[in-house]
Amino acid sequence: MQIYIDGEYYSKEDAKLSVFDHGLLYGDGVFEGIRTYNGRVFECDGHIDRLYASAQVIALDIPLSRQEMIDVMMETIRRNEAYDGYIRLVVTRGVGDLGLNPSKCPKATVFCIASGITLYPAEVYQNGFKVATLSTRRNDPQAINPAVKSLNYLNNVMGALELRDRGVNEGLFLTTAGYVCECTADNFFMVKGHKLLTPHPATGALKGITRGVAMRLAGLMGLDVEEGFYTLYDVYTADEAFLTGTAAEVGPIVEVDKRPIGAGVPGPVTKEIISRFHEYAQNSGTPVGA
Repeated sequence: MQIYIDGEYYSKEDAKLSVFDHGLLYGDGVFEGIRTYNGRVFECDGHIDRLYASAQVIALDIPLSRQEMIDVMMETIRRNEAYDGYIRLVVTRGVGDLGLNPSKCPKATVFCIASGITLYPAEVYQNGFKVATLSTRRNDPQAINPAVKSLNYLNNVMGALELRDRGVNEGLFLTTAGYVCECTADNFFMVKGHKLLTPHPATGALKGITRGVAMRLAGLMGLDVEEGFYTLYDVYTADEAFLTGTAAEVGPIVEVDKRPIGAGVPGPVTKEIISRFHEYAQNSGTPVGA
């Protein structure tokens, strides 16, 4: 494995960052998780745009242009032959002192990893995901803007810790006001009649790239797509539910808090979205090139 760090490539064993890097010390930085299918980068422009938008919001100056960042990613993919894989692009605030002042970090650090990722076994997609509501609440979007995909994932980690020994695959965050938000690593959707419902970003839900693709595909299927504010009542009484994420792709949800969703099996609308997603993923994207 070869990993890009600030203009050079290193083996996995030699790829190192300073302990004074503020990405490590304070979670000060941004990232993107990106998939490749058949030698093509899935939704490349969307991921790169979100990376730079996140950096803009936290006043992080990325030392590479968008095209240079894409070139780095493509070269890292080629060097690792990750043509059906998972890419992690990371920009940290860079090396500074032990204070948290960002102005003490003269240059951002950029690194890129091209490898693979498997979150759930195949049978979970066949039989459906079981989900439990979390007692940990989603960060208030007035404190941390959910549109910024930052390195600080402690809220998500605390939620994931609750899943230990619970016999479920994912956890569902609520807001402090009790509205449904998102899962620990995935966006959340419900099907009700001819409507596809997903929490509004104002709840603290990330505007996921795969989320956006699922919404477009649902629109092409003739579904009314709605972003809104929903409670657990809406979840428990939904006809179907599913989750989306770059690594997870599209996963059917058959149970929430030990309550069956719909018939308690992956539903027909969810199956159709999954089928269309796989076809789209395999036949779209930006070619990695030779």
